[in-house]
This record gives sequence, C-alpha cells and structure tokens, in this order.
Amino acid sequence: MDERRLIARVLDGDPVAERELYNTHVDRVYRLAYRMTGDEDLAQEFTQETFIRAFERLKQFRGEAALSTWLHSIAVSVIYNGMRKVRRLQARHVDLQETVGLGESPVDADPDLRERLAAAIDELPWGYRTVFVMHDIEGFKHEEIAAALGVQTGTSKAQLSRARAKLREALADFAEEWAS
Repeated sequence: MDERRLIARVLDGDPVAERELYNTHVDRVYRLAYRMTGDEDLAQEFTQETFIRAFERLKQFRGEAALSTWLHSIAVSVIYNGMRKVRRLQARHVDLQETVGLGESPVDADPDLRERLAAAIDELPWGYRTVFVMHDIEGFKHEEIAAALGVQTGTSKAQLSRARAKLREALADFAEEWAS
C-alpha cells in the first residue's frame, strides 16, 4: 500500500491502518533495539515506546525521508535515553554474587569467538556501536543511518571504520590463537 495513504488513514483514526503500519515496521525496530541493548525485555519496552511516540507524532512526519528512517530516528532516541536511565540504575546496584570469591583467582579460559565478539561490540563507544549495529548487522545504508542519527553521512562512515578497527584490535589475540 502507498505509505502516504496509510499514514492518512492512521491520522483519520483507522485502527486497521495503525495495525498495518505497526506490523510493517515492528520487526526491524525490535531488531535494532535488541542489537543495541542485548536484552529482550528492554528491546520490547523500547520498541513499544518507539511506536507510542511515533503514533503521537505522526502528524509531524513531513515525508522528507522514508517512514522507516523516521521511525528508526525515534527508536535510536528512545534507546539512547532508555539506556542512559538503565546505566544510572545499574551503577547504583551491587550484585551480591559479585562479592563472592573476590580473593580467588579467575579461571584462564578463552571464550569462543561469538562471546568475544559480543563483548567487543558491547565495549564499543555508544556512537560507534550504534553505527556498527545499524550498518553491519541490520543492513542500513549510511544515508539512512545519518538521517536516523542526525549526523552527516561521512560521520556515519567514519564511525563505522573506527568501530571495525576497535573490533579488530579487541579480537586480534583471538585471531592469532586461532591461526596457530
């Protein structure tokens, strides 16, 4: 269906059109939220919040970019703000399991590549991580990322390049072990 007609139907209060718009975009918004948070519950919460905000602000959609790009810019904003709040709460929380065995020496065992890669991605600075996930994992183009994040296309490309360099550096010892 034509995107503009669908939006007009949603703005007219058509619940079928609302469901259609939601169903068309929910999977991609959820995947982005999940990749950014690494947590199913947070991803579901941020996806829901993204669509709440999108439906509230749909009248403001000017159509200068694709609806999916506009939705992803809302999603990135929701995720950034939500993760900021989560980090503040986590900083105040002390897990009792962390205090057990502080005097013991850790076991030296190499985790597999998937775990190492996930950890390396989690350690990337937030901007690098966002661009890396959106481009290399979710398949967004630099123009879409730039529009969603409100940056220049060159900034997106530079952040992706830096993210990849940091990942290569973080995984270099693993690659050396694997090659030998």
